[in-house]
Parts: sequence; C-alpha cells; structure tokens
Amino acid sequence: MAEGPARPGGAPPPPGDELSEEAAAIEGRLGLARDAEQARRALLARPRFSLRLQIFLGNAIAFLVAVAVAVALIASSHRMESKTRFLEIVNDYVMQVEQARRFEKNFFLYGTNLSDAQDNVFQAEAILNRNAEELAAIMGADWRRQVLPNLHSYARLLEKLGQGAHRDQPVGKAERLKLQSQVRAQGQQMVSAALAVLSKEKAALSEVIARSRQLLFYSMGLLLVFMVFNAYWLGSRMLSSIGRFGQYAGRIASGDFTPVTPTRRYRDEFTELALAINSMIEELEKREAVLVQSHKMRAVGTLTAGVAHELNNPMNNITLTAHMLQEDYADLDDPERREMIDDVVAEASRAKKIISNLLDFARESGSQLEPLDLPHLLQETIALAGNQIKLSGIKIDFQSSGNLPRVHGDSQQLQQVFLNLILNAIDASHKRGSIHVLVLPADEPNYLAVKVMDEGTGIPAHILGSIFDPFFTTKEKGKGTGLGLSVSQGIVAKHGGRIMVSSQEDKGTTFTVVLPVTTIPAQLGSEKA
Repeated sequence: MAEGPARPGGAPPPPGDELSEEAAAIEGRLGLARDAEQARRALLARPRFSLRLQIFLGNAIAFLVAVAVAVALIASSHRMESKTRFLEIVNDYVMQVEQARRFEKNFFLYGTNLSDAQDNVFQAEAILNRNAEELAAIMGADWRRQVLPNLHSYARLLEKLGQGAHRDQPVGKAERLKLQSQVRAQGQQMVSAALAVLSKEKAALSEVIARSRQLLFYSMGLLLVFMVFNAYWLGSRMLSSIGRFGQYAGRIASGDFTPVTPTRRYRDEFTELALAINSMIEELEKREAVLVQSHKMRAVGTLTAGVAHELNNPMNNITLTAHMLQEDYADLDDPERREMIDDVVAEASRAKKIISNLLDFARESGSQLEPLDLPHLLQETIALAGNQIKLSGIKIDFQSSGNLPRVHGDSQQLQQVFLNLILNAIDASHKRGSIHVLVLPADEPNYLAVKVMDEGTGIPAHILGSIFDPFFTTKEKGKGTGLGLSVSQGIVAKHGGRIMVSSQEDKGTTFTVVLPVTTIPAQLGSEKA
C-alpha cells in the first residue's frame, strides 16, 4: 500500500487514515473487478474469426482452385483429344486423295491405274462419312458443303475421263487435254483445301496446348502465392498473439494486474486464453489482498509482541526499583538511593534505545545520496569497530579488488549496515577467530558485492529464514533488540540492492550485500552532495 507523507515525530496515522486506506483498498479491488468485467465484455463483443476457421477456409480455397484447374485441364485435354482425332481423320483423307493423284498421274503417263484412283476417291469419301459426327463437331454442321463438293467433282471428272478412254471413237486430242487439265486443277484444289484444314487445325491444337500450359503455370503460381500469403497471415496472427501474451505474463509477474483488453477487430482461440488470464488475474488479486492482509496482521502481531517483550523488562525493573525506593526511602542511605536512581535511569535509557531502534525501523528518514568509494567506506567502518575488535581479540582481514566503480548511496546509512554486520560477526565468532571482509564485482553486471564472512557458530537452518524478521534475535537476553538486520535490509533495499545470507552450523556465516554502481560522475555527485 502506498504510504503518505511522514508525520511529525514519526507518529502513527490516526484511525481515520487507516479506515480511509482500507476503503481505498476495497475501492481498488472493486475497480479491478469492474475493469475485468468490461474487458470480458469487450473481448466477447467482437465478431469471431478463429484460427481454425482460417485454416479451413485456406484449405478450402486451395482445394477449389485445384479443382478448377483440374476441370480446366480436363476440358483442355478433351479438346486436344478431339482435335488430335480430327487431324488423324483429315490426315487419312489427305493420304487417300494424294494416292488418287498419284494413280491419276500414272493414267496420264501410261494409261493405267485409273480405277485405282477412283477407288481411293471412294475410300476418301467413306472416311468422311464414317467420321461425320466428329467432323461436324470441329468444322460445324456444313462441313459437307466445304469438303464433299470438291471430292465429288474430282470423282466425276475421273469417271468422265474413264468413259472417254473406253469409247469406240477416241476423244479428240484437244478435248482430252482439256479434260486432263480440269482433273489436275480439281485434284490440286481438293488437296489444297484439305491441307488448309489440316494446317488450321494443327495451329488450333498448338494454341490449345499452349493455353493448357499457361493455365497450369499461372494456376500453380496463383496457388503458391495464396498459400504463402495464408501461411504468413496465419503465422503472424499466432506469433504476434504469442508475443503479446508473453508481454502479459511479464507484466503480471511484475505485479501489474491490469486486465487484458482487445487489440484486434475479431476474436479467436486466443480470446479464450485472454479470458482465462483475466480470470486468473482477478483471482490472483483477491488472493494477494488476502495474503497482504494476513501478512499485515502477522506483522502487527509480531511487532506488538516484540515491543511488549522488549519494553516489559526495563519497565518492570523501573517499577520495582521505584516501589522499593518509595517504600524504603527513609531507611536507605544516600549511596543506596543513588544506586537505585542509577538503575532507574539505566533502564529508562534501555527503553529509550529500544524505542529509537523501533522508530528507525518504522519510519523512512531522508537520505543524502552521493557517489561513494565502497572500499574506503568499509575501512572507515572497520575503524569504528576497532574497540570491539581489540576487546574480542578477533582479526579482521579486509580485501578489495582494484579499480572498482563507485556506488550511489548514503554513507551514514550504508556504514550503519556494514557496522551491524561486522558487530554481528564479532558476536558470533570464537575468541581469536578471523573475520573476512571482501569487496569485489558481483556476479551480475553493474553491481558490487560486499561479503562479511565469519568462522563462528553459524545459524541453524530452521531459523535462517527468520533472521530478517523484526525483533528476532539469537543473542542473549538484553544484548540485542532483533531490529538490526531488519533495518539493514530496509536500507539496502532502498539503495536498489539486496542482502543475502548463507550459513552452516559450526562453520560460519557469510552475509553478502549487493549494491548497484553509480552512473553519475564522481565530481558531479560531490557537488550535489
């Protein structure tokens, strides 16, 4: 919960402020619930276009394109078959006509094979009659008027030529030459017409083949482009959604419980995931509120018990000594009275120290941040603990890596942290033992680490997790308030660092303080300080 400005004297907030903070917390939870409901409605209000539907539509379109191409290729194949068959018919027809022309020449040269020529003409006409339907499909219904008249005229001329050869009176030379010229001209015209049809259909067949090839290439290119586009669109939808939900997870991990809101015009399978995440966020917020409340109650209980326990002993001693002084005042001599008054003053000072430590733990004092030379600061701290070090007979071994960057912090507060760790190490160490203080770069970049290592009794594993709790101490009664490590942890956290501990019983304890290095030049920091 956010804290307000500090009150004079570090006084606790009045009850009205606590109620207002509780009301603000309830209002915040209600606001999050309203945001979650609005986000749910916004997510569901969009039209649905799922990934499954896109995959189905993409495959369906690709299938339809493939079917259309297949149908077009089948139609083209049928046309090619028809034209190929037509070319075979015309080719057979031309072969018969050309054979008739060869026999015609033999007749003109040698007077033989005229009947053979007539037979070839009859066979040519038979070929046309047998394939009348196929010829009509290619050339149209009037194909007979295009082909048969020439063939019939040629046949009549051959017949007339044969009749002249069998007459008793031979045909005159002029008439014979005229008839031969007509036969040759008619035959040439018939062959030319047939070859023209053959050439035309060959060109048409070549065009059909070329169109079929183009259709195949274009359809394959179109299908490839569509599949690439659909795959890219589908992949971008999935990857962008996965990336967004990765950001949502990082945001939730950092403590931001803002509900997921729509980012697209339609909803898909990731919408269900967003609804589930929003539900999880709402549940996490509720559980966090319960957990925070329970921790607050536990902290209040621990704080109350610690204050009562720590203040109870000096207050009891003050009360007993004051009662004894009151009852036996007349019977006591001056040295005894002074001794009892000194006891009251000492116990009052002890209570004041407890309260002072408690206030240091509870309130946030101002800090004077400046670039600090950490090895120099630790040397000064070790010098402050010089008397305790001499009295305990313990040796301090200080080591520092060279050319270390500075840290940005408050020298007094950090000195308080390191002094507390060194004094704790002295209390835990054996007589004539050793304490090692190291300053070195931390494992993570842009951080320095300070290690305070002793070879003392160590900390049992079952209480290691409680040493930073307020009023928790393993020292003898009257030697510690249990606030030193708690205050130190708060100071280090305020400086952007952390404090860690590792310990083994009868082998010693290592406290590690990790602090970020400063990015402000030392000269500027000194001027600001």
